Amino acid sequence: MTMLTILGISLIIIGLLSFILKLVLKPNKLIDWFNKKRSLQITIIGLIMSAFTGMFFYADAGTAYAVQYVTGGDKMITTQGVKLKWWGRIIPLSYETSIKDIITAPKEELPRNGQGIYNRKAQKWEFSDAIKAEISTSVIVGVNINDEAVFLNMADRNRSEAKLIYGRVLPNIDAAIKNTCKLMDAQDYISGQASDFDRYFRDQLENGMYQVELYYESDNNNEIVGDTSTVRQIKIGKSSKQKKFRIKRDSSGEIIRDNSNTLKQYGLKIYQAQVTGIDWEESFDKRLDLQKNEVAQTQLEKQQAEREYYRAKKEVAKGESEKAKERARLEKIQIQQTIEAETQAKVAGFNLIKEKKQFEVEQFKAKSKKVAADAQYYENAKLVSAGLTPQEKAEWNYKTTVGVAQQLKDLSLPQTYIDGGTNGSNGNLLQSLIGADLAKKMMNNGVKE
Repeated sequence: MTMLTILGISLIIIGLLSFILKLVLKPNKLIDWFNKKRSLQITIIGLIMSAFTGMFFYADAGTAYAVQYVTGGDKMITTQGVKLKWWGRIIPLSYETSIKDIITAPKEELPRNGQGIYNRKAQKWEFSDAIKAEISTSVIVGVNINDEAVFLNMADRNRSEAKLIYGRVLPNIDAAIKNTCKLMDAQDYISGQASDFDRYFRDQLENGMYQVELYYESDNNNEIVGDTSTVRQIKIGKSSKQKKFRIKRDSSGEIIRDNSNTLKQYGLKIYQAQVTGIDWEESFDKRLDLQKNEVAQTQLEKQQAEREYYRAKKEVAKGESEKAKERARLEKIQIQQTIEAETQAKVAGFNLIKEKKQFEVEQFKAKSKKVAADAQYYENAKLVSAGLTPQEKAEWNYKTTVGVAQQLKDLSLPQTYIDGGTNGSNGNLLQSLIGADLAKKMMNNGVKE
């Protein structure tokens, strides 16, 4: 009931009371002020104000209204402003409603509820391994304003937003949390499956509750511990079975759900559904502390092992670097020596060609002098045969021999020469050039300068 309606009803009551009291009580100043005309005016104003509030209402932004008329019809209104309701009933529903389960301290008060905001104290839930915890959640639910028939049917069945939240939404949230806790151990949750918890939780709110089934998990599997170089198989002694729950599925692998009471039936959409905090029971907190210490110790040992590993890697890398450096130095020396050897070989080749050419030149010079000597000898022989006396002939031969010997002495021959693939001395070369007989004579006679 609005303030304007209350004010209108109050004016009607005041007008009627003033009219009745004027007839019953004795005249006085107050009664005299409420004459018949004034009492009638007050009553009429009250009726008008009451009629106005029954005919109109103000639609707030972010709120959808189901208007149920006194004639039996109904209508959905989603825009804000002054609207006609013709003394009908209105059911306001927020576009989006925030529902939170909050973990509070013993004396801490919950935030106040309001239109579109509902808060309650977080409850304790039991996980599959019997660990209990208070779970705080945050869920945002939205109504379907795109389908008027679905919206009006939902408003007609629930008649108020509070009934929709407390009677439909909150029970579904509780069922989703309960089912999700069944599917997971507390140890699994803190070991990295928190995201799976949120996923299961939201999926059930959107599409219906899972049907779960009981099974037994054997924990006597042999465990393989080690790295790629060393593998050890640890055998578990006694076998044991642990009771577990899992999602029930049909023959094709599809999830079997309980669709008897889903939020989809009411045209509600889940915009957000997640766990915002967990307060584990004290015994599990102690266990977590021990695990944290063990994990910290393991991490420390792992870091130390990694440090030693990388230190060894560093030494190996350093040795490889030094080996590469030494290899580069030796290869450089080898290349230098190879280039020097190749250079010497090429120089020797060039020198050999040079000596050969020089030998050929000297050989031609010697042949030229031999030809000249032969020509002189022939000329002298002719002179002797022409009539030289024996004394002149001997003197002539002496002079000729001395001249030839002098020329041969001045002749520069190589120390070694190649004749038919064999090496010889310059004496042999001389014999081959001037003739064996002449050389022998010169050697026997001891021709000197």
